[in-house]
Amino acid sequence: MKSFLTCLLTLTFLQNLFSQDHQQLLEELNKVINESAGYDARKQEDIRAIHFYEDAGTPQLEFNRYHQLFEAYKVYKYDSAYFYARKQFHIAKSLSNDTLINMARINLSFSLLSAGMYKETQETLDSVDIHTLTDEAKARYYSLLGRFYYDLGDFDKDVNYTPDYTLKGNTFMDSTIALTPPNSFNHLYYQGLKDIKSGNNDRARELFRQLLNLDSLTDHQVAVTASTLSDIYIQRNMDDSAITLLIQSAIADIKSSTRETSAIFNLAALLYKKGDVKNAYTCIQRAIADATFYGARQRKVQVSAILPLIEGERVNIAEKQKNKLIAYAAVVTLLLLAVIGLAIALMKQIRKVKLAQQALMEAHDRLQVANEKLMESNTIKEEYIGYFFNYNSDFFSRIERFKRSLDQKIMERKLEEVKFLVNNINLKREKEDLLKSFDKVFLTLFPGFVDGFNALFKPEDQIHLKDNELLNTDLRIFALIRMGISDNEKIAHILEYSVNTIYTYKTKIKNKSLLPNEDFEQAIMNIK
Repeated sequence: MKSFLTCLLTLTFLQNLFSQDHQQLLEELNKVINESAGYDARKQEDIRAIHFYEDAGTPQLEFNRYHQLFEAYKVYKYDSAYFYARKQFHIAKSLSNDTLINMARINLSFSLLSAGMYKETQETLDSVDIHTLTDEAKARYYSLLGRFYYDLGDFDKDVNYTPDYTLKGNTFMDSTIALTPPNSFNHLYYQGLKDIKSGNNDRARELFRQLLNLDSLTDHQVAVTASTLSDIYIQRNMDDSAITLLIQSAIADIKSSTRETSAIFNLAALLYKKGDVKNAYTCIQRAIADATFYGARQRKVQVSAILPLIEGERVNIAEKQKNKLIAYAAVVTLLLLAVIGLAIALMKQIRKVKLAQQALMEAHDRLQVANEKLMESNTIKEEYIGYFFNYNSDFFSRIERFKRSLDQKIMERKLEEVKFLVNNINLKREKEDLLKSFDKVFLTLFPGFVDGFNALFKPEDQIHLKDNELLNTDLRIFALIRMGISDNEKIAHILEYSVNTIYTYKTKIKNKSLLPNEDFEQAIMNIK
């Protein structure tokens, strides 16, 4: 019992230690992601330096410059790498130089393979004449063939074809290893890669650990080594070790501006599996950005499949729980029936919850729209209540003065002056003042109404107001509609026109509009 408790405490301590290490590494990764624009800017500066490099302008020197540009772009941006490899090929053809032609074909093959274009890769590799190549170029050629068949096997994941692809890849890796200097990075890396594909994971792990301990590795070499080594730990379900390596690889990828990478994608999957949704989301966003920027088709497929994979992981967890329940139910049949019933009820409840969530979201959207309309309505009401209080106050003051004057004249028996006062009331001017006041307040609420209204017509059909006009009759009709008064009879009463006249005005205006008649009033309601 004591030994069991000791083991349990040890495992708990190691798990907490790994979690703390991961948290520090993830903080560093997030910092590097935030600084990635700076690394890419330095990459672009290096590329511009190659472009502006002065040379004698000979075809051979141009070929070399294009090769430098290809090397700069090959893990950074597919279309640019492919473009400069094609440039190399055209120059080599013009020189009728078989060695350069086949070197360009190797570069083209690398770009096509990195972009996930397997058919085109095979056709290009098949066209290479290895007899014209140096040993170094042959090593590159054979490594591409090995990687080509490995990638095909990984892409197919088929028990009938993948083993054959792996065997072919191993054969070409043997040729690569034989042509690379012993103890060089390429020699050790390809040996380790072949060991992984051959199932010799222990030796592969030692080789990759040996490589990672070298101080002379570039960031890109660190990234590919750590990422490949992580596959061994993933196969052995040692996720904590794999996560550590993938974080190291992802950081090195960003620092070296490597966009053709799978490390951060695999890291996102493992983090989600561990329940770290926040960092998993950050990583998958970066993976999507990398795949899109580089143009790697196979990476886009992998990244686009992450959500189904995550859902699949959730299903796997549910399946494990179900299997446990079935194991217990093998002894107690009645419990099995109860568990099945509970599972069915749970699934129905989940569907109900999802439907309720969807209905809640839709109701929230409708409520938000209603709130906006209510706020606009309240603003209109507040503005017009204030306006009519002021207007009526002024009107009643004038009535009060008129009444006092009238009473005085009547008391003094000055009937002619009473008649003059009554006849001097100008109802037409009062109505015009009322409409002008309405126009002023309306345009305060909807300052863009006239321009928005005219935008619904051709230039020749737009309304041009006179110098002293704020609105005319046409605009005033639809201003009332914008205020929420859509009934023709009410509009006619307010403007002192007949209902038929209002209908005629509206029909004439709608017929000139760029919009269908049935959509015109909704467009008016959208004007601010």
